[in-house]
Amino acid sequence: MNITGVLVRALPARFPEALAALRNIAGVEIHAAEEDGGRIVLTLEDGAGYSVEDSLLKVHLIDCISDAALVYQYSDENLMKEMTA
Repeated sequence: MNITGVLVRALPARFPEALAALRNIAGVEIHAAEEDGGRIVLTLEDGAGYSVEDSLLKVHLIDCISDAALVYQYSDENLMKEMTA
């Protein structure tokens, strides 16, 4: 299990476009969004066929995103083994 918290800054003029693009990335959950400042708080989580790393790269590649900072990361490989056992 990998969970990562990310603070994203989107271009305010393209904020709705940024939200739509983020919602199309596997493992993204948006927790807060402030259009005036272009700030978005989200988490990324691993899933079947995708990783946090892949999802974070996709966030960075969105052209209306000016910055994305990883602010929290949690990993527990033992938990995943227990859950699948």
